[in-house]
Amino acid sequence: MNEDRCRTIRRWGFTWDIEKDRANRQKHRVSFEEACEVFFDLNYVMVEDSSAQGEQRWLLTGYSERNRLLTVVAAEVEETAWRIISAWPASREERREYEEDDDS
Repeated sequence: MNEDRCRTIRRWGFTWDIEKDRANRQKHRVSFEEACEVFFDLNYVMVEDSSAQGEQRWLLTGYSERNRLLTVVAAEVEETAWRIISAWPASREERREYEEDDDS
């Protein structure tokens, strides 16, 4: 049985599967707790995840409080609530897109 963790940060709600978080930390060295911080980067870049099937998902690229540029896959649950699905350090391409968007 999957167990979810819920957090409220600055009045925003975040949930994630505890086992997926554990696997993500092993694979990408990024916790879902840290991934939530990307939502508070004033310059984050958000695009629809065209590879998602069955639900609308978003890719957000932005800095965490540890000053790491991360890409996060999330699904909006409510207007101020998100489910974290995956997160990893931004690739070169994702970094370039973030920096180009920040220049405009």
